[in-house]
Amino acid sequence: MTCQHPLMRPSQHGIMRATSSSSSATHAAPGVLRDVVESQLESIKAASTYKHERVLTTPQSTSIGVRGSHAHVLNLCANNYLGLSNHPEVVQAAIDAIRSHGYGLSSVRFICGTQDVHKALEAAIARFHGTQDAILFPSCFDANAGLFESLLTDADAVLSDELNHASIIDGIRLCKAQRYRYRHMDMSDLEAKLKEATDKGARIKLIATDGVFSMDGHIAPLKEIVALAKKYGAYTFIDECHATGFVGRTGRGTDEQCGVQGQVDIINSTLGKALGGATGGYTTGRKEVVDLLRQRARPYLFSNTLAPAVAGASLKVFELLSRSTALRDTLEANTSHFRRRMTGAGFTIKPGTHPIVPVMLGDAAVAGQMAAWLLQKGIYVIAFSYPVVPKGQARIRCQISAGHTREQLDAAVDAFTEVGRDMGLIKYGQAKSGSLMWRSHCLAVVSRARAHAGWHQMKSAGDGGVLQDWQ
Repeated sequence: MTCQHPLMRPSQHGIMRATSSSSSATHAAPGVLRDVVESQLESIKAASTYKHERVLTTPQSTSIGVRGSHAHVLNLCANNYLGLSNHPEVVQAAIDAIRSHGYGLSSVRFICGTQDVHKALEAAIARFHGTQDAILFPSCFDANAGLFESLLTDADAVLSDELNHASIIDGIRLCKAQRYRYRHMDMSDLEAKLKEATDKGARIKLIATDGVFSMDGHIAPLKEIVALAKKYGAYTFIDECHATGFVGRTGRGTDEQCGVQGQVDIINSTLGKALGGATGGYTTGRKEVVDLLRQRARPYLFSNTLAPAVAGASLKVFELLSRSTALRDTLEANTSHFRRRMTGAGFTIKPGTHPIVPVMLGDAAVAGQMAAWLLQKGIYVIAFSYPVVPKGQARIRCQISAGHTREQLDAAVDAFTEVGRDMGLIKYGQAKSGSLMWRSHCLAVVSRARAHAGWHQMKSAGDGGVLQDWQ
């Protein structure tokens, strides 16, 4: 007996023919989809937010090969803060884990996807943070996606910094809690929102913030946040993706930096940045919270377990960080050196001590052109503009690594200085973004840039657009 589609009917010759409704749907759908998608892509390109992916031909490092480039370029835009992405001990640990535990598990954790290496890694994470327990996720985006929906109901409230990472925002959208958004690092506004949530009878009040905000390198005022949480009977959650391993005296994170270690209730972070740079994220904190996530967090329940190689390599990373603060200390010194030299050269950079160093340029076209010219001089950086950052605050975000040598950092500053002078930017570096003088100058810079002999070549190579990244 054959299976007949409900919209297929036999003709007089026994040949199956589609009904008219099936036929029209078959012909209409592909065209509609194509038109809608192409329209969206054109809008993205028109807004100068289309992302071009440059192809690396080497392992991640401070000096990398890029397809189309004849020489290695100096990398100033990776999250490889501690230089561990291709560290020999980490690489060897990954190889050893593959040999002892295989390539993959082909399973979620609760079926047959939990190995001893995963439990060992979760224990190491909890020890590192001084918490009760930890749970692994495929990424920190998944950890953020699984947390709020599992923990909060419509009887609860979540209070979120307005500049929190997209993954926190998306995670909050999945839950039914009352939502409050407070102004960026504004403790008066946070307190007002806490009062409102308390007055409305919220059962659980969870304050959610990035530990470090990735576009500016701002460090959240955790001491004040924790104090407000205690005052109003609330709980604290921090995303530590740009902090774990190097922020704080021993690299334990923003809570250590702010003197409130052990007072933050829930910490999410990633294995994909400073801690080796592969994949994986985690939640660590109260044991009962971790237990609940194992039962309810959908990204945990319905995603394959972390690959053994990543788990084994990550164990080695935590061993290295627990053994010595040398990498963290080198990163701190490198960051201070680069910030000091860039400021001395006349550039406006966001103040702070974090290895995220935003070089403020104001105009999106100027930032994009400067990044393209720097690449020609062997410096790989990325320009960021609206909507990733506010209008008029376009910048080049530099990220410093413990793997950078002083010679590399000095070479980068020299290249910035040379390009800045060629574009006439440095003497205007202190001008207020958005001022008439600044806007007129930016127009002149863009005009000169587009007249430059290399402009059309860079555009055709796909390097002329402004590349953007939410991370």
